[in-house]
Amino acid sequence: QLQASGGGLVQVGGSLRLSCAASGSTFSNSRMGWFRQAPGKERDFVAAISRLGTITDYADSVKGRFTVSRDNAKNTVYLQMNSLKPEDTAVYYCGAAYYQRWNVGSTQAKEVMEWDYWGQGTLVTVSS
Repeated sequence: QLQASGGGLVQVGGSLRLSCAASGSTFSNSRMGWFRQAPGKERDFVAAISRLGTITDYADSVKGRFTVSRDNAKNTVYLQMNSLKPEDTAVYYCGAAYYQRWNVGSTQAKEVMEWDYWGQGTLVTVSS
């Protein structure tokens, strides 16, 4: 089970840190990721991190502004979001890939259907 938190209302240029806490014993063996879904749009890839946290990947739209990290001792993955823009407004979902065999950075890792588990989402609203 995944529980995302940390969303809220922030002004343009501001920062937020999202957290996703996982229950169970599979976290450290799961690739973790963040996706987002704006109103009326599909769920899109944002960032992913490998099981040990040594490899990360980002969507072009967030590179240099967002940072994904994880703490396997706490079963938690984070998304630090800086320099937020109105177009970052969306519901953010964390995902876990435990059964998959692709690597972070691959095309498969950016596909919603390739992820095994999802959190409930947390809303981020960036006001201008």
